[in-house]
Amino acid sequence: MDPSIAWLHPVWAFSLPIAASFPLGRLMARSLDVPGDRIGRGFDAIPMFLCRLIGKKTPARMDWKHYAFSLLTFNAALFVITFGLLYFQQSLPLNPDGKGSLATLGYKDAAGVQHDGADTAVIFNTVCSFVTNTNLQHYSGEQHLTYFSQLGSIVWLMFVTPAAGLCVMLATLRGLRGDKDMGDFHVDLMRGLTAVILPFCLILAVTLVGMGVPMTFHKAATATTVDGATTKVETQTIARGPVAALVAIKQAGTNGGGFFGPNSTHPFENPSPWSNLLSIFAIVALPMASIVMAGSMLRDRKHALVIYGVMLSLLVTGCVIAILAEVKPSAATAGLPVASGPNMEGTEVRFGPVAAATWASVTTATSSGSVNSMHDSLNPLAGLVPMAMMMLNVAFSGVGAGFENMLMYIIVAVFIAGLMVGRTPEYLGKKVEAKEVKLAMLALLVHPLLICAGAAIFAATGWKAFVANPGPHGFSEILYEFTSAAANNGSGFEGLADNNPPWNIATGIVLLLGRFPALIFPLAVAGFLSSKKRVPQTGGTLRTDNLTFAGMLLGTVILVGALSFMPAVVLGPVADQLAAVKP
Repeated sequence: MDPSIAWLHPVWAFSLPIAASFPLGRLMARSLDVPGDRIGRGFDAIPMFLCRLIGKKTPARMDWKHYAFSLLTFNAALFVITFGLLYFQQSLPLNPDGKGSLATLGYKDAAGVQHDGADTAVIFNTVCSFVTNTNLQHYSGEQHLTYFSQLGSIVWLMFVTPAAGLCVMLATLRGLRGDKDMGDFHVDLMRGLTAVILPFCLILAVTLVGMGVPMTFHKAATATTVDGATTKVETQTIARGPVAALVAIKQAGTNGGGFFGPNSTHPFENPSPWSNLLSIFAIVALPMASIVMAGSMLRDRKHALVIYGVMLSLLVTGCVIAILAEVKPSAATAGLPVASGPNMEGTEVRFGPVAAATWASVTTATSSGSVNSMHDSLNPLAGLVPMAMMMLNVAFSGVGAGFENMLMYIIVAVFIAGLMVGRTPEYLGKKVEAKEVKLAMLALLVHPLLICAGAAIFAATGWKAFVANPGPHGFSEILYEFTSAAANNGSGFEGLADNNPPWNIATGIVLLLGRFPALIFPLAVAGFLSSKKRVPQTGGTLRTDNLTFAGMLLGTVILVGALSFMPAVVLGPVADQLAAVKP
């Protein structure tokens, strides 16, 4: 990308989704929060028709417990079915290249010894990853998966898992506004797919095809090339497939798992600066629109604007820091007889460091995890930004999940404010009592526990041999992997050799524990609040729709994040930065 216009890229990358999020959010509210007298009428006839195909003629009236149970049973069924599809993919259709089971991928142990044969740990990790809307990939898609697995397993999960997160957000919002009926999970799922995710992805996929992204079921192409120096004829195999369909939902559903191992650094997934800009827009548009939808459903748009503003301030600040750090030269070139310039290690030259830093910030703030550069090659402070975005996990985050995560910080913020003035805290006209605060604190503490405990165990044992770098950078690779898994992001410091049983099993468990408690605890809080009577607003009521509360909420997020992660961050990217500074 031309350096003279490189700084326009982040400006457009934020301006376009912000502008689109407000009409899109209001449209989502009308399409997903359907009143009782409009169920099955108009556009809602499509999801209700699909529900009737599975035997559901009318929406059920679920409380938070039944809604959570439906969520868990649905995901358990997805887990079992997808595990079987990946294990037996060699016997299923759409396998023109004759690929075998994912279980035969093999791995290297800590001593570097290659182990071949059946290893279901990589399937366990892959299924955990895609069921949790994470898409952490310990395999390379174009090498190890058939077209059927890419579409029937990976792309299918990419659609339904963000829709599931959106469902939980809908139920939570209904509970917060006082509805005893928090909806029907299966009906909400169909509405989310047919009214939001499928149309958005269809438009996106067609546009990507027009930009040069492949969409084919033909097998890998064979190209014959001639070496100009020796005139030797060589044959190359060029992987291809239904790429556009996967890229569209990987971006729009905050999934991140690429068709190709290099993800969006690959020219077939991201051919040009225009596709790069479109991809960034797609990553953040629906998460932003979800917050606008929350304001419409709660009938409190000022409060939603406060949440939107806090999230946006965190994202913009992180992006600016990452760009400023990445346009500086790499410490690896200090003192060498080379021209001074921005850090280009691991950066796709078609896009440049500004676009790389922008993408790194947006993809980790939104739990997407797709990448257009190697995060392991970022300058230390630039690498700290995506790590911090995932540790905080509230800057829009995933579709639906971002609001769920921020709700826990809101409960803690109103509780702290209540302590300051000696008044029982209230939120949206309901008193916040001990059980809500306990659930909120539990949800906030599970996240750092998974990250810090996992990183500590692997850094203190022989499993640290899988990192590619010694010292602080190697620790950063370990810390980043567990942070990415716990935040359901999926990106990685790819200097880490992660396809082996210890990493596959450990991160698979963290993936599950990072996803479902973070959805269910806020749902339970909303369920408890829905059963309480509204209290009248007085002069002493804490308003949640002004700049004072915005500052309180932002301070709570930063304080909890700093207390939870500062020691680990100091041992990793901060120490890495200090080591790179020449005395």
